[in-house]
Amino acid sequence: MKINDVIAYLDDRFHPEYQEDYDNAGFLVGDGSCEYKGALVALDLTPEVIAEAKRLGLNLIVTHHPVIFGGLKRVTDRSETGRMVMEMVRSGIAAYAAHTNLDNLPDGVNGILCEKLGLKNCRILKPMDVDPNLGAGMVGELEREMPAEDFLLMVKERLGLPWIRLSGERSVVRRVAVCGGAGSFLIADAVHAGADAFLTADLKYHDFQRPERRLLLADIGHYESEQFAKEIIYRAISEKFCNFACRISECQQSVVHYI
Repeated sequence: MKINDVIAYLDDRFHPEYQEDYDNAGFLVGDGSCEYKGALVALDLTPEVIAEAKRLGLNLIVTHHPVIFGGLKRVTDRSETGRMVMEMVRSGIAAYAAHTNLDNLPDGVNGILCEKLGLKNCRILKPMDVDPNLGAGMVGELEREMPAEDFLLMVKERLGLPWIRLSGERSVVRRVAVCGGAGSFLIADAVHAGADAFLTADLKYHDFQRPERRLLLADIGHYESEQFAKEIIYRAISEKFCNFACRISECQQSVVHYI
C-alpha cells in the first residue's frame, strides 16, 4: 500500500474539487510513492502533531485546516510553517487536508454538527450552483420546540462548549441553522430559511446586530464548531484501511483558551 493509494481514496471521498476558490485542500506535502504506514488525524497541523505522528510511527497526517494556506513563498526555518514542512519531508511524513470541500459536503462538518444536535429534515443552507445537495451551512429541525435557554444548555452539553456568545430575543427554538467555522456570510440565509437559531463562529460585534433580532445568533467557537471533522476523517480512513493504524491526535486542542 502506497500513500498515493490513500490519497486517491481521500480525493474520491472528500472531493477537493468542491473546495472554495481561496482554499488549498488536498495532498499538500510528501512523497506519495512511499509505503503507507498509517494515519494521524487532527484539526490543525502543528509541531506537536508531527511529533506525535513520529512517535506512533505514522507517516500520513490528515487535517481539516491546510498546513499551507494563502501561498507559501519560502520553505525555511524562519517560519513555523516552513519548519513543519521541512520536518515532515525529513521524516518521510505526508500531509493532506480536507477543508472547505468537507464543509460543503452534506455529510461533512455541518452534517455531523446536525447529527450531534439531533436535528432532523436537514438540508443545505446555501447550495452550490453545481449541485443543490452541496454547499455552505445546513438547517434542520429539533424533535420538538424548546425554550431558548434549554436549547443553549443542550448545545453546550452536546458539543462540550466552555461558553456561547449570543444575541437575539427568541423565546423558543425549533428550526436551527449551523455553519462550522466562520459563518457570518450566512446570517441572511439563516434568516431567509426561517431559522430560530444560527450556530456558527468568529462573529464580530456588528454581526450580532445584522439579524435585527429575527433569530438567536450564537458564536460557539471556531475549533469547537469544527472539532468533529476529526471524527469524519477518522471514520473514512479506518473503515477503508482497517489493516493500518489510524489515530485521532491526542495533543490537539483549541489555540484559544478561556479563564
